[in-house]
Amino acid sequence: MNNPKSSPRGLGRGLSALMSDVAPQDVENSRSSTSSERLIAIEKIFPNPDQPRRTFDDQAMDDLTASIAEKGVIQPLIVRRKTSSNGEYEIVAGERRWRASQRAKLHEVPVIIRDFSDVEVLEVAIIENIQRSDLNAIDEAAGYKQLMEKFGRTQEEMGKALGKSRSHIANSVRLLSLPSTVQALLEDGRLTAGHARTLVGHPDAALLAAEIVKKGLSVREAEKLAKTDKQTRKRNAQVTGAVKDADTVQVENDLSAQLGMKVSVNHNAGKENGQLVLNYRDLDQLDDLLRLLSGG
Repeated sequence: MNNPKSSPRGLGRGLSALMSDVAPQDVENSRSSTSSERLIAIEKIFPNPDQPRRTFDDQAMDDLTASIAEKGVIQPLIVRRKTSSNGEYEIVAGERRWRASQRAKLHEVPVIIRDFSDVEVLEVAIIENIQRSDLNAIDEAAGYKQLMEKFGRTQEEMGKALGKSRSHIANSVRLLSLPSTVQALLEDGRLTAGHARTLVGHPDAALLAAEIVKKGLSVREAEKLAKTDKQTRKRNAQVTGAVKDADTVQVENDLSAQLGMKVSVNHNAGKENGQLVLNYRDLDQLDDLLRLLSGG
């Protein structure tokens, strides 16, 4: 049996040290201030607005709802009293169970009330969510960013507190710079974080993401696709001999999105004419273009 005095407190201790805005004695007092399990009306309970998790898998929620409808809520929610009082509570841990209980039409749910501070609520949310294997990459990145911005900590400090490498934190947060359409593909599982990392900073990230999903490309194939596209853009820039203005780039992006392929608009210097170049990657894409141009 492990000696409780020598056992490390793990992630919670690391985060408490990181968020050192809270005095140690306050943390210990709040942890020891607990109450026994009780039933609370479900309409008196509200989600945590700073919850890192923003999306919930529909199939998993259906399974949890069915289980709760049959057996009830086995593990109580952890809540704290809202500052506005009125007998209302805020969820610290267990939002999925609360949502599933609503779906199962329960009127009451078991809870344990804790006197957590704002910092500790964030700490528990990170422990419960960011450390879960099923948290999608965008929610995870948003959780890291939220903590860094709220407490002014560096990526290295965050990594040490959460048991992650600094590069993992950095790569995760960079995913938030991707276009919203690409982030949506990540959230619903059609793109992996590995795929998405190959598109960070790419001007045609949305277009390439759609192609990766359509063709079911592996991460290695996605890397090759992004690299090839960048090389093509560089060659086109060398041919035109000039940096394109923002309006021309916007036209290219709009046409690329509509046609589903790379489009280059090249003006002849000092004139009003030029070239419109459509780049197809394979014969299937060429067939799609021909059908579109012929009205088929």
